[in-house]
Amino acid sequence: MMMIPARRNGNGLDIFDEVFADPFFGEKENKIMKTDLKEKDGKYMLEIDVPGYDKEDIKIELQDGYLTVSAEKNEEKEDKHAKYLKRERFTGMCSRSYYVGENVTEEDIKANFRNGILTIEFPKEPEKKIE
Repeated sequence: MMMIPARRNGNGLDIFDEVFADPFFGEKENKIMKTDLKEKDGKYMLEIDVPGYDKEDIKIELQDGYLTVSAEKNEEKEDKHAKYLKRERFTGMCSRSYYVGENVTEEDIKANFRNGILTIEFPKEPEKKIE
């Protein structure tokens, strides 16, 4: 068995970390709007993490069978007595779209926002029978 030494870039990361961080292999550290999808009692339920947002910052739109959730936060509060050495908190807009089906209407969608989690319920479309 031959061992190949790990090459490290200037940040101390293995070169393969950079390769697999490429968007081709998936979302690069998407820490915003992580989502779980559940099925229960003939309905789908989305649970979307939107920590640090107020209910008023979140918008839900339905168009052509796609449900789009967007959130915007612009906190540019400056502390006049200190300077930032590093800022990791997100400000700006983020959004995600989910295909919910052509037959889902706005009246079918129920949403609840609590403790930084947006829960959205909508009916599961019946499976189409091929005759």
